Amino acid sequence: MFPVAEKDRAVVQLLLDAGTCPRCVLRFCSVGSQLLYRHPQQDLLKDLQEFLKSSQEKEGTVGLDVADPPCKRLRLGHQEEGADELNHNGAIPQLPSAGDTGNTGNAALDSSAGRVCNVCLGILQEFCEPDFVKKVCQKVNSADYQFTSFVFSVSLPPQLSVRERAAWLGVKQQMRNLGLPLAKDDIVQLKEAYKWIIHPQLAEELGVPADGKSLFEVSVVFAHPETDEECHFLATACPDCFKPAKNKQSVFTRMAVVKALERIKEEDFLKHFPCPPSSPKNLCDALEIQCNNGAVFVAGRYNKYSRNLPQTPWIIDGERKLESSVEELISEHLMAEFKADSFNFSSSGREDVDVRTLGNGRPFAMELVNPRRIHFSAEEMRRLQQAINDSSDKIQVRDLQLVTREAIGRMKEGEEEKTKTYSALIWTDKAIQREDIVFLDDIKELRLEQKTPLRVLHRRPLAVRCRLIHSMRSEYIDQHHFRLHLRTQAGTYIKEFVHGDFGRTKPNIGSLLNRTADILELDVESVDVDWPPTLAE
Repeated sequence: MFPVAEKDRAVVQLLLDAGTCPRCVLRFCSVGSQLLYRHPQQDLLKDLQEFLKSSQEKEGTVGLDVADPPCKRLRLGHQEEGADELNHNGAIPQLPSAGDTGNTGNAALDSSAGRVCNVCLGILQEFCEPDFVKKVCQKVNSADYQFTSFVFSVSLPPQLSVRERAAWLGVKQQMRNLGLPLAKDDIVQLKEAYKWIIHPQLAEELGVPADGKSLFEVSVVFAHPETDEECHFLATACPDCFKPAKNKQSVFTRMAVVKALERIKEEDFLKHFPCPPSSPKNLCDALEIQCNNGAVFVAGRYNKYSRNLPQTPWIIDGERKLESSVEELISEHLMAEFKADSFNFSSSGREDVDVRTLGNGRPFAMELVNPRRIHFSAEEMRRLQQAINDSSDKIQVRDLQLVTREAIGRMKEGEEEKTKTYSALIWTDKAIQREDIVFLDDIKELRLEQKTPLRVLHRRPLAVRCRLIHSMRSEYIDQHHFRLHLRTQAGTYIKEFVHGDFGRTKPNIGSLLNRTADILELDVESVDVDWPPTLAE
């Protein structure tokens, strides 16, 4: 027995006569049996033929009951009133009566077999076949990804929404003409039906389950150039729905088309588009078969021992100023091991090119985009850390580990409240004695007002920032030099606190000592962020 309601017999006949494929017929009849959609399309067509031939007049659903989860529906028949009774050509088509079942089944079989579906444009036909599934899996396997499950996504041509509306309105017109009722059932979405069919085949071929939460995505992008312009009449009827957007090649996106279809009046739609739609000559094209792994996040701490190494590539007007950077020395190894497409580097603050980072290092994190390899043991991460450290004497990395996206947020939490300690070598123009600087040791919670330094004004907005020097400790060296150890609020400009930046930082060491002061060397001694977790050596 076939799971189509007797009340839908005329709908089945009308759709098949119009060139609709068996699976789309099931969608329009709100059949939610996932297993049924997986039957070969020729078998489904024969089943529909037998259904049309049957003389059963029993009301309600006939036959097969399959326990499946509820499916998403696409509501097409929300505009019931005020419709024009004419089709695109202005004529009411002549159809067989509801009781005439003599040859309609064979006619439907003959008219539908071998034709490209006028609704799905072949997606629920050729692109559900094992050959296409194998093509997708060959693409996945050749890309050499590590994955334990997958999520499948599909991008459909926007004109499919137009064709679904046209097919529905065509059925509604003709049912009225036959004097038959048409229930306001919702149809099964094409994407959902396609995934019902394709998921089991992909899972079997790839050897892993489909999982909606998987980070590994297999996607197929369909296009149908032959019917690309079928959406264009909507831009005249609903211009507000089609606005140019960044990163969009066309204003006719699926969402824009759906929005326009919700607004356009039924009679206006019927004037501009044939209902039911005609069958195209060609199938859809599978433009792209793509794979993408969710990002992997690696964190650690780095020490920088060079005074001639920027944190990130130093490029001005397209010209590289220094040959390398902290970011590049670390990312080179991570990119190679994780086989990622690209990366995003972030850290808890940054040091100038001539500033060293000592102590337990500065926390950093790296997002590796679309990695082919994602599984690393603790021992493999230790070896990767050692490889980074062996490659250069300018940096060292510690506590290298895999982390979650959410954990990276801890690195940025309360950034203004963090403390950092520094060691600065300071020069003064006038001679000093030990007693001239000892008072600095007693200053606690010194409040500064710092205008954006001149040296960074080209990349940061002009503002006055209040910062705290929590404590200082001085070490006398000679009449013109001393070392100052500072514990400060994060975000304090230490160089400007020493020399004053032409009065833009107040107070400053120069004003406190009543003489000109400048900084010769600066080291970051600690960044007081308790992240990432310390690992055993």
